[in-house]
Amino acid sequence: MKNYIYIVVILSFIVSCASTNNIPNKKITSHATSSDTIRIANDSLEYEVIIFEPGFNSWLVTQRPRGYYAEQFLEIRNRQYVTEYNQRVGLPQQFDPNLYLQEINYQRNIRYGYEVNYLLYNYFLFLEQRYRQRFLATRG
Repeated sequence: MKNYIYIVVILSFIVSCASTNNIPNKKITSHATSSDTIRIANDSLEYEVIIFEPGFNSWLVTQRPRGYYAEQFLEIRNRQYVTEYNQRVGLPQQFDPNLYLQEINYQRNIRYGYEVNYLLYNYFLFLEQRYRQRFLATRG
């Protein structure tokens, strides 16, 4: 069914990112609801991530735990995934526009913290598995 995507996913993945090199230790909160909606934001709301994806929460608990990956690994992978994802957003005739709704504003000069990087990385793995997409040629 074409309505597979409930991805208003990374709905403005990063809303109004600041242009600093480092975000000071701001508390990040993650809230999950019974409808598989995950909202991640810092206290000053300089960025926000919202993932609407049925099955993501139950899938996430079957994956490697927080702390397994180094933050630097997650940042590098997320840059690669975001680049590929954004290219697909721009090619609706080649890639399903219901799957690739909107670009993700992930800036390399912003430190998003471990939680954001962990969830974003796992979201891309979820997309690969659930929708049989292949973003990167090799994965470590």
